[in-house]
Amino acid sequence: MKGKIDSKLVKNVSFLMMAALISKMIGMLYKGPLSTTIGSNSYALFQYAQNAYFILLMIASFSIPQAVSKIMSEKIAFGKYKTAQRVFHCSLIYALVAGGVISLFCVFGANLLVPESMKGARLALKMLAPTIFLSGFLGVFRGYFQAHSNMYNTSISQIIEQIFVAISAILISYFMMMKFSGSSVDVVEKWAAAGATMGTGVGVFVALLFMIYIYMGNISIIRGNLAYDKSNSIESYSTVFRTIILIVMPIILSAFIYNVNAFINSYMYSSITGYKGISDSLLQVNYAEYGYFMTLINIPLTLAGTAPTSMIPEVSALYARKKIKEANNKIVSATKISMIISIPACFGLCVLAGPITRLIFPDTNGVAANLLVLGGITVILNGNSNISNGVLQGIGKPKIPMINAAIALVIDMIVMLILLFTNNLGIYNIVIAMIIYSIIMCVLNDMAMAKYLGFKNPWTSAYLMPLLASVPMVLLAGAFYYLVYIVLHRNLISLLFAIVVGAFVYIASYIYIQKPSKEEIEQLPFGSKIYKIIGKVGII
Repeated sequence: MKGKIDSKLVKNVSFLMMAALISKMIGMLYKGPLSTTIGSNSYALFQYAQNAYFILLMIASFSIPQAVSKIMSEKIAFGKYKTAQRVFHCSLIYALVAGGVISLFCVFGANLLVPESMKGARLALKMLAPTIFLSGFLGVFRGYFQAHSNMYNTSISQIIEQIFVAISAILISYFMMMKFSGSSVDVVEKWAAAGATMGTGVGVFVALLFMIYIYMGNISIIRGNLAYDKSNSIESYSTVFRTIILIVMPIILSAFIYNVNAFINSYMYSSITGYKGISDSLLQVNYAEYGYFMTLINIPLTLAGTAPTSMIPEVSALYARKKIKEANNKIVSATKISMIISIPACFGLCVLAGPITRLIFPDTNGVAANLLVLGGITVILNGNSNISNGVLQGIGKPKIPMINAAIALVIDMIVMLILLFTNNLGIYNIVIAMIIYSIIMCVLNDMAMAKYLGFKNPWTSAYLMPLLASVPMVLLAGAFYYLVYIVLHRNLISLLFAIVVGAFVYIASYIYIQKPSKEEIEQLPFGSKIYKIIGKVGII
């Protein structure tokens, strides 16, 4: 690697990556027994309700952590702690209003968001209204700590949230199935899905309590910072609200357009496939397979998205001070960290798609594994576009990714419409459209970064090196899995061996090909341990 990766950035990214990995692993593991407990049809309803909920959440509160961290970090960079605190208070009021309005729409507008072929998901969506309301407040607290470059509390809250989501979803859905066991199949299925979505609310509520507890524990430090602030001017509440709105709205629109394609594709698939005469039951079984695919691929997608999350406050502060070169260095560091994870994850999921899917979701019919092979490339593409999205928003150009996302969305919808009416690929069409959308976003955002920052993607160090290191990883991990499976006929044991071998081969190959210094290795996540292991085998 050329130059040193900023240790503070790496530490923050490492916290978020580990929390994201742990929370997503919990999320993945609990969905296996959940799908077995409630069945494929109920799981499809649960997944569809979650997709609609995600869109509503995006409008209500998804952008709040980014907006709060961006605005507050810029104020803190200039020692304006009183104004920063006022931003925090105004953000809470914003969360109250926005969350309340969207929660009501979730209850009364569920019929508009869920097509007739998936009508059983309407109840599950309504049960997510309280979660939407609480998520805004949770986002404000997370953004507050991110603005202070403290990712630890956010990371812990994510893990706590997922633990309670996992436990609650299984228990509540099982309780609902028992309660309505004497009713029709349709009633049992919709209440089982509703019970699973209730678990999401429990997790958010507990995580919010944790963040409030941590905030109250830092009151003395907060008061000290406010006393330290000797600035003569404090921005008025009206000015702060206006700033929040001006920052939040473009981010909301950008994030909404950027992510709504998955929901629109699902809606189009459900509606058009139903129109073509496919039964609701078969449609739901196929959509459950898509849900399995999304559960698995969201783990590396989330990890790829953690780098820009921790990078935005620092890039915003540097850009505000006109330090363009330093801001570009931050972006390069974040890109390298993201691709070190994304590229091997993509290839690893592809080569072990079947075994992984069967392990987590025993009821799969094999379609989910095929979707994983086809859609694995989106891990890399989304890792790239997530960073460019965050950068453009962080430098005060939020309209650009919004426009780019709108262009990509229009093309995505046209492609999806053509695919659904010209072939019989069914659920595979959603993933094909997803890939096309991601490619367009990467190209357009990269052009914008080059224009406004003079940024050049570090193709060799960030992309080529992890790609080359992934080749031996894929070959040996795949071969090792099938050799062990032939001998033992145990999927779990074979997978564990393959993953351990693949991880070691990838790390060793990357270190050998890139030839970084000791200091550079130690600045990577778990760098000290990696250096000790690699040093023992004589690679460097």
